[in-house]
Amino acid sequence: MELQATAPSGWQVVPCRSADLDVTDAATVDRVLKQAAPEVVINAAAFTRVDDAERDSGRAEAVNGHGAGNVARAAARQGARMIQLSTDFVFDGSQGRPYSPDDTPNPLGAYGRTKLLGEQLVQEHTGGRALIVRTAWVYAAAGHNFVRTMLRLMRERPSVGVVGDQIGTPTWARGLAQALWRAVEFDTLVGILHWTDAGVASWYDFAVAIQEESLALGLLERAVPIQALHSHEYPTPARRPGFSVLDKSTGWAALGGPAPHWRVNLRCMLQGLAHA
Repeated sequence: MELQATAPSGWQVVPCRSADLDVTDAATVDRVLKQAAPEVVINAAAFTRVDDAERDSGRAEAVNGHGAGNVARAAARQGARMIQLSTDFVFDGSQGRPYSPDDTPNPLGAYGRTKLLGEQLVQEHTGGRALIVRTAWVYAAAGHNFVRTMLRLMRERPSVGVVGDQIGTPTWARGLAQALWRAVEFDTLVGILHWTDAGVASWYDFAVAIQEESLALGLLERAVPIQALHSHEYPTPARRPGFSVLDKSTGWAALGGPAPHWRVNLRCMLQGLAHA
């Protein structure tokens, strides 16, 4: 949705939602791309439900891994450039400093493993001529994401508990979409880049900011206590990296950064919700 909303003038966008195009069906992907004859293919299709990926790793691999490969193979047949969206979850979060694109991936769970497989297949099928953009903690005004979940829980519950020992960077989908369109303009970019908003936060920090900004904008009528939890107090099927901050220096340099701080972009998104 944000890719469509931020498309530069002069570009004709052919959106393919999951209901329109099943990336796990190679023949259908070939047919759709042959009909569209695109110059650039941006693959944002993903099985992003991290815990469900542990329960159904086969489906996650089909979408995130082989599905990405299907798109890359079809794009290569059409002579189209490929941009693949990937994730901070390809890293294990153990090194204690921001991850550069050159750091060795070591995913902890099925989601990260299958996204890494997708990266590998995309590069294989495009002969290394694709651009992979890794991002993290993406949210938007629509769809299922942390911001919308927190707003719902803060309205419904007397208090909320949020993990406080997992560190990353919240990223507004609109800013990410704008960065991807800049990547389209620089058609010589290949390899791997990282892009998120600026700054770092825990999920607890993120939740506190959501409440503070939403109260100021009238999206919430009351404040509720927010408790910072340790990861072991909130067990989940999937292990999450403890520190998955990405080093964006090369991504920002290539794509017109630095990006705004995550809290600035959060406020912009919530302002849009408040005035919708």
